[in-house]
Amino acid sequence: MKLPLNMLAHMRAATRNLMGGSPAAATEAIQKALSAAGLAPQATATQAPPAQTMRDINPPPAAAPAQARAEQPQAAAAPETPAAPPTPAQAAQDFAQDFMARLGVPAGLGQHSFDMPSFELPNFHPPGFNAPAATPADIPAGAQFIDGVYRNHAGTRSYKLYIPSSYHGQAMPLIVMLHGCTQNPDDFAAGTQMNTLAEEKECFVVYPAQTQGANSSRCWNWFNAIDQQRDQGEPSLIAGIARQVIDEYPVNEREVFVAGLSAGGAMAVIVGTLYPDLFAAVGVHSGLPFASAQDLPSALAAMKGGAMPNAQRKAPEGGVPIIVFHGDRDTTVNPRNGDELIAQGVRSQAGGKAARAASIDGSVPNGHRYTRTTHSQADGSPLGEHWVIHGAGHAWSGGSGSGSYTDGKGPDASREMLRFFKTVS
Repeated sequence: MKLPLNMLAHMRAATRNLMGGSPAAATEAIQKALSAAGLAPQATATQAPPAQTMRDINPPPAAAPAQARAEQPQAAAAPETPAAPPTPAQAAQDFAQDFMARLGVPAGLGQHSFDMPSFELPNFHPPGFNAPAATPADIPAGAQFIDGVYRNHAGTRSYKLYIPSSYHGQAMPLIVMLHGCTQNPDDFAAGTQMNTLAEEKECFVVYPAQTQGANSSRCWNWFNAIDQQRDQGEPSLIAGIARQVIDEYPVNEREVFVAGLSAGGAMAVIVGTLYPDLFAAVGVHSGLPFASAQDLPSALAAMKGGAMPNAQRKAPEGGVPIIVFHGDRDTTVNPRNGDELIAQGVRSQAGGKAARAASIDGSVPNGHRYTRTTHSQADGSPLGEHWVIHGAGHAWSGGSGSGSYTDGKGPDASREMLRFFKTVS
């Protein structure tokens, strides 16, 4: 979907009004944005438009409808007076309020309650939304999947740590896995099957959990300026979790890696970029480049149109090797983000400007075709890999259906990431 430039201008105005605590002005700006995009509701004189329903991304418990009916036992018996058709202004107002609600902006609240869940226009399907809960995985004898908590000045985050049955006190690599929107550590572990690979490859895997208080859709806040700085916000929490595991277990500190999906992939890029002294490489699935957004309008533009090359949006020098996966039918995060992400990641590394690229095509039996492009230095040292999965959407390639947002027809992203990590450590 191509977004009109004037729609983005109106959305920026809406953001400023929200930050300034003026919901009415924000509503008016969003109405203009909807009109610019051709999404404003139409009213006719002969037929009343259907009632607008608030689509709450955090629906009430299942018992709520029954309770509501119990509180109004006489309502059904009384004859209903037909509601007057809403005026065009009322319809636009309702539509705008619904629009803001879908973005996670409760009416009347300002900056501290404003977040941006991942979304899909025009139907808004963030990763994991309405997806079935993950089936609890069987833990092999001797393995552990334990809960942990980390706290610092930026807040508190829980996490789950997988310790494979092959662990007997020896030093092992550590993989930090950042889930997508509405997912959680159990769901992400089930979908990526990273714990199964941890048994085979002998490594620790830690899954930080985003809170609903920090983002109503449990997205990592990759688009906030505070969350794009070292030792601030969510990067400090994720790095702190990794360091806490390193302090408590014999982790090989030269083999600490971070990977993620969608919003988690975008945050993995940020964390890996800000902490090259901690992470040896980064894995990104369906994510976005470093600092590709600073607010809601720029995030929307990057997701839908792709983060275009920008000389002012440079990742700091001294980057680490990166492996990127992206489906070329992804309608949630434009595949152009993968192109810019690998280019940005390679050129941020020493020798990246003179990197050599080579591409090969392949296919998964009864599955997707793919194009794999490798980037390396003159001596063959790997700088990055870019996997474009043809026909795939916004889902973890090669994942298991026991978790949300996976595509079993693609190459095994989890296995390929671990293989890549091993070559660069």
